[in-house]
Amino acid sequence: MLIIGGGTAGIMTAAQMLKKDSSLNIGIIDPADTHYYQPAWTLVGAGTYDYKKTAKPMAEVMPDGVTWIKDFATGFDPKNNLVHTKASGDQHYEFLVVAPGLVMEPSMIEGLPEALEKGIAVSNYTDPERTWEKLQAFEGGNALFTQPTTPIKCGGAPQKIAYLAADYLRKTGKASKSNVIFATPGSVIFGVPEIKRTLMRVIDRYNIHFKPFYAPYKIDVEKKIVHFNHTAPEDNRCVINENNALGERMHGETDIQIPFDFLHIAPPQAAPKFVRDSELVNEAGWVEVDHNSLQHKKYPNIFSLGDVAALPTAKTGAAIRKQVPVVVANILSLRAKKEVKNFSYNGYSSCPLVTGYGKMVLAEFDYKNNFTPDPKLKQMLVFNSAKEHWRLWMLKKFMLPYLYWNKMLKGKDV
Repeated sequence: MLIIGGGTAGIMTAAQMLKKDSSLNIGIIDPADTHYYQPAWTLVGAGTYDYKKTAKPMAEVMPDGVTWIKDFATGFDPKNNLVHTKASGDQHYEFLVVAPGLVMEPSMIEGLPEALEKGIAVSNYTDPERTWEKLQAFEGGNALFTQPTTPIKCGGAPQKIAYLAADYLRKTGKASKSNVIFATPGSVIFGVPEIKRTLMRVIDRYNIHFKPFYAPYKIDVEKKIVHFNHTAPEDNRCVINENNALGERMHGETDIQIPFDFLHIAPPQAAPKFVRDSELVNEAGWVEVDHNSLQHKKYPNIFSLGDVAALPTAKTGAAIRKQVPVVVANILSLRAKKEVKNFSYNGYSSCPLVTGYGKMVLAEFDYKNNFTPDPKLKQMLVFNSAKEHWRLWMLKKFMLPYLYWNKMLKGKDV
């Protein structure tokens, strides 16, 4: 079995597969020296987690018994069961798991690469330590938080840092001279009704200016202005008052401009280019798999999971935790000359929504946006995870990192 990607999905799949059958010959293609626990980067960006603790050498997390092909995958030949690599030649497989994650594509927003390079914009997705540095230096004005129209990993992350920043500004006495703005291309703050109700109360508590239907497409680095397309249906478009407190301006029917003094943005994201250019993807550029079995729709010995898979659910580590057992069971079934039988992945994902220092809501949901809280939370004395709770903050900051390094990556049940 060949796995592309040494991230959460790739390492977990290999570890669980070897626990089922230690005789398997498994290779993982990944060029990285370091494996990161990225869910903690939100906390790093708010000054409440050590960035160094989010990283471990890839060699330490690679499961025993796996062949690590420390190289870049560059393409596919699925008809001949081959993966091309940059320096190691073609790699043959009987079964292939495509799990390279996604990549940042800041060039999809005009001016964003320059803004990030100059520190005009910051992003927890690329450099959370710089986010914290700039947040501490912010003395007032418009603190603007936004996200792109593309799918992104951890869809709640752009708003988490907005809540933490708003809380930080309160604690440091800067809130009265600051406007915290959260602008999103989406129509609602969150798609799960139970979670949405709580988050709207959080937004009111912090006096955050919530701007739905705002899709960023350009950053004017010199003037420190973000240009948005207003994507609401025509009868639901807002009218911008030229004298509003944010300095917002509207040009034409859809172009909205917001000046900023602090800007945090989630860059546009996409599947890696070698995946996008392959025949494995759908029209949007994500690996086309059955939503429940995670088997490729054209090539039955190929599976995909994690951020690169074309699944209509949030791209999170929690989703991967539920996807891995399905992939493992189905590959083992095919290897035993049987059919794929596990169609149990229901779109489960989870988003730990930090709403301030010491507060968190845990959004767990499926393909239909049903709220599906884990019954185990009651053992933590959390009886409604749709409401803010300090125990959920403890789960986020301490328990989840421990479980990730010591259980999930080692193929153990969580």
